[in-house]
Amino acid sequence: MMEQAHNKQVRKHPRSGGRWHSGAAQGLRGEPRWRVPASWRACRHLSPLLWSWLLDSSSLTRRLQQHCRQAFRVQVLHQGWERPLESERRALGMRRRARAWVRQVHLLCDGKPWVYARTVIPAATLHAGQQRLARLGERPLGAMLFADHRVRRGPLEVARIVPGDAMHRAAQGGVQRPSWGEIWGRRSLFFFGRRPLLVSEIFLPPLFGGGDGAG
Repeated sequence: MMEQAHNKQVRKHPRSGGRWHSGAAQGLRGEPRWRVPASWRACRHLSPLLWSWLLDSSSLTRRLQQHCRQAFRVQVLHQGWERPLESERRALGMRRRARAWVRQVHLLCDGKPWVYARTVIPAATLHAGQQRLARLGERPLGAMLFADHRVRRGPLEVARIVPGDAMHRAAQGGVQRPSWGEIWGRRSLFFFGRRPLLVSEIFLPPLFGGGDGAG
């Protein structure tokens, strides 16, 4: 399961003579349908436990750390400059064909991937005094966001991700996990003043005792 992390330093914006990094997640298609949680309430097969993770507005990092028996850590799957997905672009108010810093990680508990997280940061946010967001390495983003009293969080959206979807494949971290069926996730905007970033968190089967958690 473990991949070599692609730790990239921030490249300059192309308008200032830098070059873009073409990320592995670039070209993701078949996006999930993100909707407000109330729109999914008719899905009666969803367990109260799953809902408790989807709707929890506190720090996900802290909650995972509390549930890990041994160790919590961040595994960087990929990060670099790329075009966001169309729904991400719209949510962030970005121009068409604009690129953003995209970071994809697994949040591991006891060596197993419990959450796949994808963060999309527009260049305007990154270069407005927030370059540290692209230099996190294996430090959790959530811990930094919730420790900063200036950060404001927007409403949650929820989505179902099914096998065959590009985000389902991305959540597997480059390892085929045939036992994974549909998975669910949430996303929300965070704001530094008026500058946004978008964080999507997909809850994986090992979090609920499912298989294919080891690489």
